[in-house]
Amino acid sequence: MTDDSNLPENQATPRWKPLSSIDRRVLGVLIEKAKTTPDAYPLSLNAITTGANQKSNRDPMMNLEPDDVEESLDRLRNFGAVGIVQGIGRVSKYRHYAYEWFGVDKVELAVLAELLLRGAQPQGELRARAARMEPIPGLPELRPVVASLKSKKLVVPLTPEGRGHVVTHGLYMPQEMQKLRDRYQGDSSPGDPSSPTKPPTPVADMVPPCSSPPPTPTVEPGNAFKAELAELRDQMTDLRAQLQELAAAQQRSENELHDLRSALGE
Repeated sequence: MTDDSNLPENQATPRWKPLSSIDRRVLGVLIEKAKTTPDAYPLSLNAITTGANQKSNRDPMMNLEPDDVEESLDRLRNFGAVGIVQGIGRVSKYRHYAYEWFGVDKVELAVLAELLLRGAQPQGELRARAARMEPIPGLPELRPVVASLKSKKLVVPLTPEGRGHVVTHGLYMPQEMQKLRDRYQGDSSPGDPSSPTKPPTPVADMVPPCSSPPPTPTVEPGNAFKAELAELRDQMTDLRAQLQELAAAQQRSENELHDLRSALGE
């Protein structure tokens, strides 16, 4: 059973609302597992708890108890974002209704799930991670998806558009969102909204602007250096995401092996 079977997309009026950090993690896990491990979906309470506490592709790390997750599932069910189905035997399992709840399509939901699981991140990093759930070949294919989510208030920009553009989801509680905006406000370049976002301790941006043009123009070399540096950062981001994906795949294999052993009574 997959999350995509017999599910209308963009048909219902969105009903989403801000969620607590635990509720965001639980909903994100249900969406992620529905796409990456459809054979094991819907999920049991224990499977959701394991996914919420997973060490890969999660930020911040959590150590939730089954009772915490069950309370979250009850809240999400009341919100209409999650449903319960009867599993094999007496084990109840849970599924998400995120397509209808958010009013999004498959790729938009993959992007949103990554933001729910990890919070704010640059678009390059977001693309690499979301691509494990739905095909997103590159940033040109990601940008219209992010733009659509922004129009629905589901994605919020935290830095000016350009290389290293940082975005997050719009499901934070008001106080959380304000703190996040305040934190990133000092990291974004004021003035021209098309200027690239400054990464931590950028070398090129440490040079103060000149009040008058120097005798020998240096703008083009400086721009070329920053473009090259930004390209290297994007490549490093993709490499980090690939390593995390390998770690996540290994973790999934270990979880499946553990479940198989448990089923066999070992």
